[in-house]
Amino acid sequence: MAGMITEIQRFSLNDGPGIRTTVFLKGCNMECLWCHNPETISTNREIHYYENNCIGCYKCVTVCPSKAHKRIGGGHRYFPKLCITCGKCADICYASAMVMSGMVMETGAIMREILQDKAYYAGSGGGLTISGGEVFCQLPLAMELVTACGREDVPVAVETNLAFPFDYMQPLIQKLQLVMCDLKLMDGGLHKKYTGADNALIVDNIHRLSACGVPFIVRTPLVPGITDTEQNISSIAEFLQGLSGLQYYELLNFNPLGASKYKSLGKPNPFQDVRPLPEKRVQELAALAGKAGVPVRCE
Repeated sequence: MAGMITEIQRFSLNDGPGIRTTVFLKGCNMECLWCHNPETISTNREIHYYENNCIGCYKCVTVCPSKAHKRIGGGHRYFPKLCITCGKCADICYASAMVMSGMVMETGAIMREILQDKAYYAGSGGGLTISGGEVFCQLPLAMELVTACGREDVPVAVETNLAFPFDYMQPLIQKLQLVMCDLKLMDGGLHKKYTGADNALIVDNIHRLSACGVPFIVRTPLVPGITDTEQNISSIAEFLQGLSGLQYYELLNFNPLGASKYKSLGKPNPFQDVRPLPEKRVQELAALAGKAGVPVRCE
């Protein structure tokens, strides 16, 4: 089976315990306004244009079949509305001014990448993490990867928004060693405003996840002025009280590194001037969450 992925990241230390290989699937059923991986939202291939990387070799002009690249006034110009996303410019651009997001890979090819570091997984308590985008947007591929990893004794974790019917997700969840899920906002109206989806299904799914016996971590990205309020953090922590299987509640400081990706894709970035919270404030919010009696970690 083939699927659309954006990247395979080896020796990852931030996507679960131990040394991991993270496979990023393309496509998401939410559209969080602060997403730092905007290239993973669409299910289609996309071309990034990093203008500052262009060295003016004009090879893209030569190979582009749709004339999206032109040499005008002694300089390079890219016209994204003419682009047919064939990827020929990205293939030939060794300066990485043109970069393709999205490649179709077969399960076997993905597994060959994963198994290269199998020895490190066992020694560190790591394994495979399937991330996104959203894992459950490509459930058949994820199921094949988890099944193949089971045959190779490679533990698997997923990063998910849990915004699908639980009965749809459960066959995969039951095969996992860890689920890392987001609960961004406790207020359903605000959650819908900023992510495009209500959180009622997510809240119910966390309850059901707790009952199914698979270890899980709940995470909240700290977006200044939106998710980082004391009311939001304390409400989520109180909701998590007493849930079986919860390993800890994790607070993720705002990640501004997606700004260049928004620009390269020609997409607006409402949070382009937002910066991470001071470490002192992160620790204050962690202490507040800890008052609910749940273990808390910060990244």
